[in-house]
Amino acid sequence: MRTFRSLALSLSLSLFLSLSASAQDVSRRSAVVIAAEKASPAVVSIVAAQEVERRENPFSGDPLFEDFFRDFFAPFQQRQTEQSLGSGVVIRPDGYILTNEHVVVQAGKIQVQLTDDRKFNARLVGADSDSDLAVLKVDDGGSLPYLPLGNSDDLMIGETVIAIGNPFGLSHTVTTGVVSAVNRSLNTDGRTYYDFIQTDASINPGNSGGPLLNIKGELIGINSAIYGKAQGIGFAIPISRAKRIVQELITHGAVETPWVGVIVQTLTPELAYHFSLKEKHGVLVRGVESGSPAAKAGLQQGDVLLELNGRPLHSAEEYLQREREYASGDTLRLRVLRKSGEENVALITARFPQEKADDLAWQLLGLAISESDSGLAVKKVRPSSPAAHIGIERGDAILGLSGTQTKTLAEFRRKIIDARLGQSVLLSIGRGRQLYNVTIPLDQG
Repeated sequence: MRTFRSLALSLSLSLFLSLSASAQDVSRRSAVVIAAEKASPAVVSIVAAQEVERRENPFSGDPLFEDFFRDFFAPFQQRQTEQSLGSGVVIRPDGYILTNEHVVVQAGKIQVQLTDDRKFNARLVGADSDSDLAVLKVDDGGSLPYLPLGNSDDLMIGETVIAIGNPFGLSHTVTTGVVSAVNRSLNTDGRTYYDFIQTDASINPGNSGGPLLNIKGELIGINSAIYGKAQGIGFAIPISRAKRIVQELITHGAVETPWVGVIVQTLTPELAYHFSLKEKHGVLVRGVESGSPAAKAGLQQGDVLLELNGRPLHSAEEYLQREREYASGDTLRLRVLRKSGEENVALITARFPQEKADDLAWQLLGLAISESDSGLAVKKVRPSSPAAHIGIERGDAILGLSGTQTKTLAEFRRKIIDARLGQSVLLSIGRGRQLYNVTIPLDQG
């Protein structure tokens, strides 16, 4: 009897401990754990390799030899491979991956790795420097785990968010925080980015391109570690703003910006006084392109744009960024200030005429381009233009625009149209055996 009782007591104690451990495991499986488990299989680490040619001086390091041999020995060329690390997220089971443009720009070879250690070569489908987004494609991965694009329009300040990525090469690191702010503007490296999600979830180099999730594990943003001075704060591109860009990159390989046809500048107190305006904020229309949607809608030089589709405007850069959020055929509703008072103006955006592309390149870059069997070359450089200031010369080869290879005049025209609303553009120039990648500010008139 005692033996039976001891056995029963032992079994009861074992069952109690098992149930207690099980209850403890359930209590530890928080919403963050569940969200991370759901999303992690779709997160990839990215290695982007670029082969560069460097000028090496065999006598560098010794001032005496450097001075003596500088005029007698030309530095030799040495080819080196540079790698950049980042993150990405699979957004479709057929292998489409969303990441940051700055992670893969200029890469000659791109490799992605999943959580199960599978590695695949990926190709660049398209990239957009102004939004810092790029789409990659894995062609031989079969059906991959993926995260569909979510919704970032209803974010709440203070709600929990989760970042997954590869900071400093430490693969599939999970960090948490809250939404600190939305619609945040950010100026870095001479460029201004708009409409970022600000979070205190740790986002460091290597996190770039990885997903920002809500507590349900839904994709609400793409992390972007572009702000070097950030301490304890991170920024992410809202996924709702990225949706149209992603679709255009998959469909066309580039983002087609709509044609509105206004040349704008930020309204300053001095300009407001000059035009006798009561408003001290907004965007001043400096000019209107002939035959453009803006001209057809009746916009005029001297008008002040106060709102775009119900949202206030504070600077020309903000207006241009928000204009890019729309596609050809969309309706823009503007609140406009004139001397006669405020008016509401609606216009329908259009596609930019392809026949104006050469004039656009001359205006924005100061370049006239010709095409031959050997590729594209600079035919003429406008004095005092951005291209002239950079040092581009007649006869230089045009090898790429906006970070991708450009072989034909048709490709160049399409890309200059796509880049026309930006602040600058990356141009790849060939001169002799040298390749130069230069960022040229665009002359917006």
